[in-house]
Amino acid sequence: MASEQNNRGAFLIQQHYCEANAAPIYGRMAGAVAAGLTRDTAMGARILDWPGEPTRDALPLRFFGGLHALVQAGKDDGLAAVFAGVVTEQDEILATLERVLAEHEAALLPWLDGPPQTNEPGRSAALLLGLIEIARRHGPRLELLEIGSSAGLNLLIDRYRFDLGGTFYGPEDAPVTITPVWSGPAAPVVPLEIVSVRGCDVQPLDATDPTVAARLAAYVWPETPERLVRVRAAIAMQVERGVDLVRADAADWVEARLAEPQDAGVTRVLMHSVVWQYLPEPVAERIRAAMTAAGARASAERPIGWVMMEPDRALGHQVVRARSWPGTGAWTTVATAHAHGTWIDTRGESGDALPPVALPEAARVRV
Repeated sequence: MASEQNNRGAFLIQQHYCEANAAPIYGRMAGAVAAGLTRDTAMGARILDWPGEPTRDALPLRFFGGLHALVQAGKDDGLAAVFAGVVTEQDEILATLERVLAEHEAALLPWLDGPPQTNEPGRSAALLLGLIEIARRHGPRLELLEIGSSAGLNLLIDRYRFDLGGTFYGPEDAPVTITPVWSGPAAPVVPLEIVSVRGCDVQPLDATDPTVAARLAAYVWPETPERLVRVRAAIAMQVERGVDLVRADAADWVEARLAEPQDAGVTRVLMHSVVWQYLPEPVAERIRAAMTAAGARASAERPIGWVMMEPDRALGHQVVRARSWPGTGAWTTVATAHAHGTWIDTRGESGDALPPVALPEAARVRV
């Protein structure tokens, strides 16, 4: 149920999540908002009176994206000091935020209107682990269908180079090499050929548009400047050669793609990362039903797979899972991962030393 307490609680959950993922700047900001944000500004009132489920809506990240955009544009030196980690006391952070909300209201309010576009190439490494598991079961040739593709940076998964614990995949001359911090057994060496990659989003972004590129940059957390370098390099790859990304409702698109003829010897795989929480439940249920029906039709010549990287918000990390047909269609966990792919853990452990945080039932993400 929407309430000020729940909305402040979303920032406490975000604080926990940031502390679990080595993001102290955003952790301190989230703690300050939870402790003392007021309704003295239009932005503060809108946050405290948020009508939806704030954790599933990623309300803190919508807010922080707008603030980071101001910093990257050089609009506020005081806020820049917070983002640089120079200002660390909660009272000082809160005072700065309240001032910024009053002085930059017109620029900040639109950032609450839509979900954050944290389109992160590093997530491709986690997704690739799931694809390797599908290839191990059903053969090397995969046709990929991604929902919630945002600006399509993970649609470049066949063009990136990956170092997965010492096991390498992807073109040796790729402009971007993704090397997550690794724990546990290295990725297995499995023949893998991605024959096509297509994606959809309800509101796709053109990463080659400078305005869009700036928006993507604003969602990069301040603690990880290396991510900003990688995002910009991935955008340059799209400028050189685009991706197959269309505007569509996820359920409509999945149903249509699954109805298309499927080549023999190719596994058709649905994949997504940090998307499920944004789907309306009727859309999510249609996708579940469509995949279950496709799985029932699957054969050894035309298998169906499903790979996801979605959050366990109670523990502050992502879970990478895979399922496929023919077979039981049961989910198998292949790894846990940082939300931006910074680290991957294949040991079957949490990857997080912090205790679980209490989540409202409506904030939980279940695929």
